[in-house]
Amino acid sequence: MRIGVALGSNLGDRLTNLRAAREAIIDLTGAKDSVLVSPVYETEPIGCEPGANKFLNCVLEIEYDGDPTDLLLELIRVEESLGRDRDHARNVSRKIDIDLLYADELNVENERLQLPHPRLHRRKFVLHPLADIRPNLILPNQTKTVGELLAQIKDSTKVISFAEKW
Repeated sequence: MRIGVALGSNLGDRLTNLRAAREAIIDLTGAKDSVLVSPVYETEPIGCEPGANKFLNCVLEIEYDGDPTDLLLELIRVEESLGRDRDHARNVSRKIDIDLLYADELNVENERLQLPHPRLHRRKFVLHPLADIRPNLILPNQTKTVGELLAQIKDSTKVISFAEKW
């Protein structure tokens, strides 16, 4: 199945953090040729502590044949291996943040995972890179494409291209 994964970083060498996460995810799935990778964008932190650095954000779409909840556990291990503390407060600066966005047409709601991601359709910093790789994707529980969802967002969040190829 095709699975969307968002990556974000605002601590340390942000681009190196994204690269390490991307490579770990590709190694995990073993599907290097089928991975779609968006450009990297720089965005202001939303809801973080005062003085937080800007984030770098991107989206990957991977092929994965297992249970998305199992993949989530693997992604948590990737975050931890890259220096993320699992006991961190919500919405604080972090070296790496990995979120599952969707898994084909699946709707999942359990104690560990919600798919599609419940705020995906309102997050410009996720929709923008996703629109680069899948503008015509219609997410579960939505009637508009990713491109249309992005176009209807009226917030002033700046999303600045950072790296086309990384």
